[in-house]
Amino acid sequence: MSQVYQAQIYVTLRPSVLDPAGTAVRSGLEHLGFEDVDSVRIGKYVEMTLKADSEEEARRQLDVMCDRLLANPVIENYRFDVVEVAQEARV
Repeated sequence: MSQVYQAQIYVTLRPSVLDPAGTAVRSGLEHLGFEDVDSVRIGKYVEMTLKADSEEEARRQLDVMCDRLLANPVIENYRFDVVEVAQEARV
C-alpha cells in the first residue's frame, strides 16, 4: 500500500556559479542600510506531496525529479527532506 510523503526541496546555485540576483539583492539591502550583509545567494524552494511504497522509493523519485526538471545539475545543487504524512493529516 502506498504511503503519502511530504517533501521540501531546496535548490541552490553551485558555489562556483555567479549569482547576479543575489548580488542585486545584496546591493538593495546595502542601500536600505543593511551594510553588514556580506553575500546573498538566491535559490528555489519547492514543497510537494507524493505517493510511494516506502520512504526510500519516495527519495528515489525525488532524485529523478530534481535531476530531470526541478534543478539544473550543471549549475545547481539540491537537497530535500521527506516525511511521511500522518494518516489523520491526509483527510
